[in-house]
Formats: sequence, structure tokens, C-alpha cells
Amino acid sequence: MKYVIASEHAGYSLKEYLLDALRKEGYDMTDAGVQSTEPADYPFIAEDVCKRVLSGEYRFGILICGTGVGMSMAANKVVGIRAALCSDIYTARLTREHNDANVLCLAGWLTADRHAMEIAKTFLGADFTGGRHIPRLEKLAAVESRGIGYKPDN
Repeated sequence: MKYVIASEHAGYSLKEYLLDALRKEGYDMTDAGVQSTEPADYPFIAEDVCKRVLSGEYRFGILICGTGVGMSMAANKVVGIRAALCSDIYTARLTREHNDANVLCLAGWLTADRHAMEIAKTFLGADFTGGRHIPRLEKLAAVESRGIGYKPDN
């Protein structure tokens, strides 16, 4: 299986660490940027990774920014994406098992490299359990399809 990872500038260091460490463990990883600590805005980076996941080219995506919040918010704007900001392995496992999350978001400023590696491996290795969780995901998709909310004029 193939996976895609990207960050903005504040997540660059953690992205580079995870990219190398996951590849060494045998994961087929694609680096979708950024390539430096020069300032970069997260919304279109998140959108790019989400499109790649939704296309079926990649099984999961990993997005990293300073707190993980911006990437999570941006990714969840993309219809069909269920992005989860995880700071521990328990949440990483349950968000896959219960929510069928397809994008993992991490906090580059707040998550130690080795801990992030354990979170990522847990997320990538966990399976959706289905069953009682399917109707909840259907309801989530129904809310998403209604498109309720603020729509800017421009």
C-alpha cells in the first residue's frame, strides 16, 4: 500500500523524520511537500493530499503543521475525508477502528519524533471494524452532503 505525507513549514522537521523512519520500516511513502522551513500555508497542502487519498492512489495521508489543528480543519473541508488529529496511539487506533479516518494529522511542535512514529504506525496498521460504526459514518456523510454553513461571496 502507498501512503502520502505532507507538511507546512512548522511540521517540516517531523515530516522529514517520519518520511525516513516509515520508509526504513518498509512503508511506501510519497513526499508531497514542503521541502523547507520557508513559510507555507496549509490549506492547499491539505487539499492536495486529500485529493490523492480520495483518488485511490494512496491508502492514507499524513498531514503535519505546528499544532495539527490547521491541517485537520483544512482536510475536513474536503468531502469524503475524515481527518483526525491524534496525539496518542489509543486515539490513532480508535479513529481508524471506529471512524474509518483516512488522514492522520499531527502536531509538529508538540509531538516527539519517536512518539509520532508510534502514532503513525498505529494509524496505518489499524482497520475499520465496521458494524455499529457504519450507520454513524452514513449520518456523518449525510450532514456533510447538506453543505450547511457560511459560504463566502468571493
